[in-house]
Amino acid sequence: MGDGFKGDGAQKHKGHQNGGFKTSLGFILACVGSAVGMGNIWMFPYRVGQYGGAAFLVPYAIFITLFGLVGLSAEFAIGRRARTGTLGSYEYCWASRSKGKLGYALGWIPLLGSLGIAIGYAIIVGWVVRALFGSLTNSILTTDAAVYFSQATGEFGSIPWHVIVVVLAMAILMFGVSSGIEKINKVLMPSFFVLFAILAIRVAFLPGAAEGYKFLFVPKWEYLLKVDTWVMAMGQAFFSLSITGSGMIVYGTYLKKDEDIPRSSIQTAVFDTLAAMLAALAIMPAVFAFGIQPNAGPPLMFITLPNIFRQMPMGQLFSILFFISVAFAGITSLVNMFEAVCESWQNRFKLSRKTAVLLCGLITLGVGLFLEAEPKVGSWMDFVTIIVVPFGAVLGAFSIYYVLGFDKIREEMELGRRKKLSPYFGPLAKYVYVPLAVIVFVLGILYGGIG
Repeated sequence: MGDGFKGDGAQKHKGHQNGGFKTSLGFILACVGSAVGMGNIWMFPYRVGQYGGAAFLVPYAIFITLFGLVGLSAEFAIGRRARTGTLGSYEYCWASRSKGKLGYALGWIPLLGSLGIAIGYAIIVGWVVRALFGSLTNSILTTDAAVYFSQATGEFGSIPWHVIVVVLAMAILMFGVSSGIEKINKVLMPSFFVLFAILAIRVAFLPGAAEGYKFLFVPKWEYLLKVDTWVMAMGQAFFSLSITGSGMIVYGTYLKKDEDIPRSSIQTAVFDTLAAMLAALAIMPAVFAFGIQPNAGPPLMFITLPNIFRQMPMGQLFSILFFISVAFAGITSLVNMFEAVCESWQNRFKLSRKTAVLLCGLITLGVGLFLEAEPKVGSWMDFVTIIVVPFGAVLGAFSIYYVLGFDKIREEMELGRRKKLSPYFGPLAKYVYVPLAVIVFVLGILYGGIG
């Protein structure tokens, strides 16, 4: 390969030191766990209603299918082919042009993106765990929700909850892939779907819930003529799938050679969309049933919904179910962010698993403690999600489809498949997906965030 890269030889024919996914279901649930996060819960329901109801789902379905099939498949395939995560995979791609050192250097951008998201995300999941505790003690329903939320979002306002989240993610990772990541996702992700389904069924019986369904599903077809509808659908689909040029690569690293990657990618996209729709069905009918103005972002989850649960019969129970579900989604996403970083550090610097996990956790917590104030973590996450992560995704798409080349990555994608890829797959990847990734990056900067 040139440039001294050894990932295609020595590691290709033996298992990874961290183990691997034992079943296809375990792999898919882990990927769904990574993809399903706060954006599905506090952004998707609002955007559906804001940009045309059912009409919004048309461009969203187009983009989620495209990004799932071509974007996720690429990240899974390069991870499996290189048999290592972010840094090694970029080095592998660029070593094909005798520029492995450049690839290694570029790989640090998406890797730092994963670490950057983890730092901010751990704070937000800490807020969720605190809200769950408040639900269990009923304090979140007996205190003004805005006041309860503000108590955790000041300087050093959420330290114990923040620590709990980071330690929990580290504990899961210490057990490796099959005994840690795979097992925990087999429990948490089905639980997420069941709990949100229970919530969706309950809110359907609230007086006035029909207005929420109208907000979500009555199509306003004229919105398809508006550029913003397509821009927001594209951004929502792109970021919802965790296409970061890093996180999904590391899960591909642990994938068996007989796994049908394109099929698994589409299944991940389908389950991610189902999770977003379940969240919408659980949240928006309740919002309208109590005559509250729909909104997006943290206020929806931490202020609006607790105010709704306070007014509902058995509100404490449903508050507990809701925040348990959100905590599950947050933890599984955080585990993926950590894993991307830990695997690369293990492989590159020859660290033990425990050392890499401990180092990642300490950095996440050490930096995050100084970002706990809401304005600080908000600015941090804006920078990482608008600049670093989309640029990393562009680097990943370009490195895989242009630098390594479609012919080589196609070989990996066709392993485990009964049929060859469609002849349209390559042009779709190179001339539609990669330019769209660039457009997502540019529009994110122009709009101040679209995902």
